[in-house]
Amino acid sequence: MGEPYFINSIKECKSYADIFDLVKKAVKRTIGLHRVGLILYLKDLPPHIGAYYQVGSNGIVLNKLLINLAGRSLMSRVEFNSLIFSLLLHEYLHSLGFLDERKVRRLVYEICLKTFGEDHPVVKMALDPPKIAVPLNIRELSGGGFEIVKDFERIEHQYIA
Repeated sequence: MGEPYFINSIKECKSYADIFDLVKKAVKRTIGLHRVGLILYLKDLPPHIGAYYQVGSNGIVLNKLLINLAGRSLMSRVEFNSLIFSLLLHEYLHSLGFLDERKVRRLVYEICLKTFGEDHPVVKMALDPPKIAVPLNIRELSGGGFEIVKDFERIEHQYIA
């Protein structure tokens, strides 16, 4: 059984920042790790890549094309938020130093299971993300550059040099 705070909160998320806040809380609660200073970028990527984190950077990149297609599908808000949660969680774990893909996938599943419970869409997305068909002509319609998501990370303490 999952924690009611997380189960209820994922339903209410309306932005990447809302979802990322839950990701950070879930990681802190389950494995005790935390970091700040991350930036979220959206960029059209090949269809088989949902997101990535470049080691040593402060940026997570989500596949704008897949996110847009997923948002237009028949997914509910909870399912869509669950997909974003699992993608951000995976990349956040990379940013914390977990680099082995198999271990990260397992850790994503374990954190989702402990946080949301076995039957929640977050766990299902972590185990088996939806297969989103990308129309052949969609690349012509999309822009190719990076888009920075403003106000992605909420930092409670100001940085003072």
